[in-house]
Amino acid sequence: MEVNNKTVPVTGQQDQNTISLDLMNRMKLHGMAEAFRESLAGTTPQSMTADTFLSMLLAREWDYRSQAAIARLTKNAAFRYKAYIEQIDYATNRGLDRNQMERLATLDFVHKAQNLFITGSSGTGKSYLACALGHEACKRGFRTFYANAPKLLGALKVAKVKGTLEAELKKIERCQLLILDDLFIVPLDAKERPILLEIIEDRHERKSVIITSQYPSSNWYDMVGDPTIADAILDRIIHTAHTIELYGESMRKLKSKKNENFKKGKIILPPNTRTLKGQSYSTKRWANLAWPKGSKLSGFSSWQGGMMK
Repeated sequence: MEVNNKTVPVTGQQDQNTISLDLMNRMKLHGMAEAFRESLAGTTPQSMTADTFLSMLLAREWDYRSQAAIARLTKNAAFRYKAYIEQIDYATNRGLDRNQMERLATLDFVHKAQNLFITGSSGTGKSYLACALGHEACKRGFRTFYANAPKLLGALKVAKVKGTLEAELKKIERCQLLILDDLFIVPLDAKERPILLEIIEDRHERKSVIITSQYPSSNWYDMVGDPTIADAILDRIIHTAHTIELYGESMRKLKSKKNENFKKGKIILPPNTRTLKGQSYSTKRWANLAWPKGSKLSGFSSWQGGMMK
């Protein structure tokens, strides 16, 4: 017969610390239990007052639950990329303003139920930026949902046929931040228009949406297809939206070029490095150069990854 851990009595034959650990785990205070277990292996309790020790245990439990919540929110968001604000590339010339991104990363626009449009040609990093902001939202405790817009609308059309559309829309509505990636990559059809309108209507002035698209927002009216529905959709999202307009060469293409150059042994020499006029070095020749021991340039493998063209 299955035993309920919440009602099993405490065994008096066990020592007090074992009983405490058992009770912590029964009550699912796993962070506190881990901290208490670590303290038993060291001298932490002896160097702390009772109230300080209790404060430490509570802080560890809070951290444990916070990390678990972030992991759960991130998993449920189903992001396309593992993208983080700290890893955004500002060096590539693509029209990305660092100050604007840092302001957006505060998520003030989510608190105010405002929207964000990220537009630009394929490969300029629209989806990555959207996922980075989405991940930041999860870290701040916002329920977030990422979806490729054409796939989502296609799935919702099937749900409508099955009679489960309302339930699916309720799931989307509960999210405080919705990311619609690659919206309008193809024009909407007659069945998708009212579904998109309903999604936008549910969020109007209540919750935020991030939209990425290859087309600027000035072209979206034509991509919706129906003038009446286009007016209704755009009127609900345009007026409270922030905009990032990207341009330039595909980031994927640039990355491919860097990898190709690295394979060919083409590298950029570190600043202030002396070279023979007109001479370039292959990775093999560069690695074999005899730099003085202790020099910043000794040990080619330690810095070669960041020096390719």
